Amino acid sequence: MAEEFYNNSYNNIKRLSDEELEALWKEYFQNRSNKKVRDTLIVQYIYLTRYVVGRVKVSLPPTFSVEDISSYGVEGLIDAIEKYTPDKGARFETYALMRIRGNIIDKIRSQDFLPRSARRKIKDVKQAQEQLRQKFGRPATTLEVADFLGMEPQRVDQILAEDTSIGSIYEKRGTSDDSVAIIDTIQDEHRLTPAEAMEEKDVKSELESALKRLPERERMIMVLYYHENMTLKEIGDAIEVSESRVCQLHAQAIMKLKNILSENRVERLQRTIV
Repeated sequence: MAEEFYNNSYNNIKRLSDEELEALWKEYFQNRSNKKVRDTLIVQYIYLTRYVVGRVKVSLPPTFSVEDISSYGVEGLIDAIEKYTPDKGARFETYALMRIRGNIIDKIRSQDFLPRSARRKIKDVKQAQEQLRQKFGRPATTLEVADFLGMEPQRVDQILAEDTSIGSIYEKRGTSDDSVAIIDTIQDEHRLTPAEAMEEKDVKSELESALKRLPERERMIMVLYYHENMTLKEIGDAIEVSESRVCQLHAQAIMKLKNILSENRVERLQRTIV
């Protein structure tokens, strides 16, 4: 019921045009204490919260309701609007998605609905996994962990499934002095050479400059499609246009980017010749 109410409320929002939204931001930057303008911005960007909630809720147990997660997301959106400054170069949508997702994760981390006995069993299984990893020099299988703890493999899977904690790739494995962070154990199979890294940096810089020259709506579609991995249908639902229209705008944006990048290459060539 809460999710249905959330979706219905979202569908009743009247979207402002790109020009109206830009004017609203200018008014807010001139006076950040204007709560009416801030609240209007919150309503206009609530679709970002809806998108993050939809992605997060599928991996959480039923103890977290859509209403709870949505409230965490709205808090993150409000924080993003109040702290956003365009002079840093980041798109608001990109900045807000990070703040919304971060606030939801922080709130979930601060809550632990498992009893101590269940949390203790999870700790025992994880310690067994670590001991066996050090012994074998590789991650242990479920069967090996079960044999080590003297329980059924299905029970090991069940215990781990109850673990709703959210880890970080910067957390360390093990408790010894020589333990390393998880991120340091991830093999980089696609490491670029210095020359390739420099070339990629130039390409990204050129692409970012080209993106800024696109109309607001087309630029938003590119960000949501390529950066946030949203489908064309999801983007259409978010900005309240048909999927076919999103496809058309996406194709227009691609063509414009190609023209802009081609124009930039010609200009660089002319400067080189001169």
